[in-house]
Amino acid sequence: MLCSVTWAQKSKDKTAGYDRAARATVLHEAVVYVGADPESQKVSLVTPGHEVVIVERSAPWVKVFANTDVEDDQEDKPEFGDESAPQPASGWIRDKGVVTAATPGGDQILYGAAANLEDAASRPNAPKGAAMAAHLLYRRVAEYFPQSSLAPEAAWRSADIRWQLAKADISSLPSAKEQDPVLRPRIFDGQMKRVIKDYPGTKYAAMAAYDLIDVKLCGDWQGLPKCPEQEAGYYEKYAAQYPDGPRAAQALYNATYRAGVTVTMYTVEENRKKAEAAAAKTQALAEQMKAKYPQSDYTARAASIAYKVQQGIAIYGNDRD
Repeated sequence: MLCSVTWAQKSKDKTAGYDRAARATVLHEAVVYVGADPESQKVSLVTPGHEVVIVERSAPWVKVFANTDVEDDQEDKPEFGDESAPQPASGWIRDKGVVTAATPGGDQILYGAAANLEDAASRPNAPKGAAMAAHLLYRRVAEYFPQSSLAPEAAWRSADIRWQLAKADISSLPSAKEQDPVLRPRIFDGQMKRVIKDYPGTKYAAMAAYDLIDVKLCGDWQGLPKCPEQEAGYYEKYAAQYPDGPRAAQALYNATYRAGVTVTMYTVEENRKKAEAAAAKTQALAEQMKAKYPQSDYTARAASIAYKVQQGIAIYGNDRD
């Protein structure tokens, strides 16, 4: 866990004068009041996962600096210590649901709260902001408890939630249909890369690396073999790099499917030589999957693709005889 400790130390440096032990997050919405009195003026609201810095305690109140206006943006700026960010609001919150790095069992508490919010976010009529709150709470597990056994998965889940939300947003834009992925808005990849760096050799690093393939994929193949051919290479390379990872079989299936697609496309172009080479590639990938991942559903799916190619059935577009 040396990488985790190093990263935690870097995070501490970013907080520019704030003691790491004073940093905390909340499990519920916490109103910030001017004074330790519910009748006093309300300053702001701290939502689950956002940070506060504890200044003093006066039961049942806690005086804090609460920077609730800083977004978890693409630059991944620290919530504290960033000169360009709004100044933290000072005030008092109720001393309940406040978790710090010193909270006994705090890693499980934060992880469990994040998991509950993640589950809620997946349901119909999900509470507003549940997914982002889960993202932040998972992130606090890794930040506050880098030595916890939950830290690697929490870091991955935090990164993945953010990644999937960004993908969903981008998919609704006209640029999502662009063939060249460079023409789409960039998905912030800092957290994914951090998972790979901090937890090398884990399944979480392998899953993060798999997600990073997304930014290389074409928005629309437009019936041309260039995109699926390149994408097959990305997935095949990934499977070779992470052969024991939880996404390896899926990656090889994606490579097999795209190889099959290029067979169809080259056949339409009447490029017999390249169509035959792509067909041979499809069969080879399917056989590779049988040897490496015989029990995987993806292997059966790849076998179906290879059989269709062998039978001259189109993998892409309409097939009518």
